[in-house]
Amino acid sequence: MAEPTQFTIGADACCSDGICGEVSRVVVDPVARAVTHLVVEPKHRQGIGRLVPIDLVKVVDRDIQVHCTREELGKLDPAEETEFLPGEKGYGGYGTGEVFYRPYYGLGTYRGLGMGSQPVTYDTVPLGEVAVRRGEHVHATDGDIGKVQGLVIDPQNHHVTHVLLQEGHFWGHKQVAIPISAVTGVDDGIRLKISKQDVQNLPAVDIDHPSG
Repeated sequence: MAEPTQFTIGADACCSDGICGEVSRVVVDPVARAVTHLVVEPKHRQGIGRLVPIDLVKVVDRDIQVHCTREELGKLDPAEETEFLPGEKGYGGYGTGEVFYRPYYGLGTYRGLGMGSQPVTYDTVPLGEVAVRRGEHVHATDGDIGKVQGLVIDPQNHHVTHVLLQEGHFWGHKQVAIPISAVTGVDDGIRLKISKQDVQNLPAVDIDHPSG
């Protein structure tokens, strides 16, 4: 049986021709509880993150390898879009909140946006799926228990088996992997059906931490 695969959010990702960025979040089908994509984002946000299908990803000695070139990666679907919300006066007779400008991809600037125009960036994940980010809150039945560090998946079917909890919880620096069976939802963070004490009683695990 293949060993579970650990996807640590924030880890470096390498294409066939070199480092291509880092994993900024993981896209999950909440019904199947399976990872469908990783979002690989250029270092220091120098460009748009890309949705990388899980079938293109392999973990070797905890290094995340993407089976394509950096040029091919750049042609994958974007993981986010940025639009501009008009300023206080709106635009063309429409008020603030009623108009979005066309998607903005960082190629120069739009003219005529007006004072106070604000960029709004949002995830563009496949319909019905959700993005899990590092640092999202994990909610036990009796309150917040910590933050997401990453996910563990079954390499054969890509099903999520555990949620990795970031170190530095209220009881110290113990690191734990929460079974997916304890997860009831992934909206507004990770929601559990167990208590803080139940999480504290889980055995400690070795979580691979990205550098930097």
